[in-house]
Amino acid sequence: MPLHLPTQGQTMLQLFGYWRSSASYRVRIVMQLKGLDYEQHPINLRQGEQREKAYRRINPQGLVPFLVDGEVQVGQSVAIMEYLDETYPAHPLMPSAPLERARVRQIVNMIACDIHPLNNLRVLNYLGEHFRAGKEQEAAWYRHWIDETFSALEQLLMTTAGIYCVGNEVTLADCMLVPQVYNARRFDMTLDDYPTINRIVANCEQLQAFIKAAPANQPDAQV
Repeated sequence: MPLHLPTQGQTMLQLFGYWRSSASYRVRIVMQLKGLDYEQHPINLRQGEQREKAYRRINPQGLVPFLVDGEVQVGQSVAIMEYLDETYPAHPLMPSAPLERARVRQIVNMIACDIHPLNNLRVLNYLGEHFRAGKEQEAAWYRHWIDETFSALEQLLMTTAGIYCVGNEVTLADCMLVPQVYNARRFDMTLDDYPTINRIVANCEQLQAFIKAAPANQPDAQV
């Protein structure tokens, strides 16, 4: 199936992603919160489109998400989120106080560095292909690494949270947390031990930006 790639000269923001990719989900939330118009270019990870030459010419790393903003090209979800927040200042997603900004970064990194790399699709595929891990073993691996971080994150959020992760305004931390909980639910995790996380996510999921960015509401969503 040929990739639908942007034509030369397009000026609208271009986002390459996959509907169920939590990293793509994070970026979509930021773009919705900021009210940005953008065109989506689905890259089907399950069908291996990220490895096709046409996409590798745009993003040599072959991952999603990937942002094209005119002449600017940015990969890696956290870098994209920060770029958007700094370039499009409407609805800022970082607090002004240094300590609160540090707390947001701490939460972002707990998810982006301590959970996501271990549970990435590439890692799960490698476990199956090279260590003969079955689906149940992969799911147990996945749940273990979420629990490992969520147990600490729950304690941290008990000291930082208001309505959202850090106080009463949505920040990049919330944009990270909601997709990670989405992934936990996909793997049938019991999240009863994390009442603060559950409360924050429930608050976020009432906002239109989070609803519009949700995987089920994307043009490439599959049953």
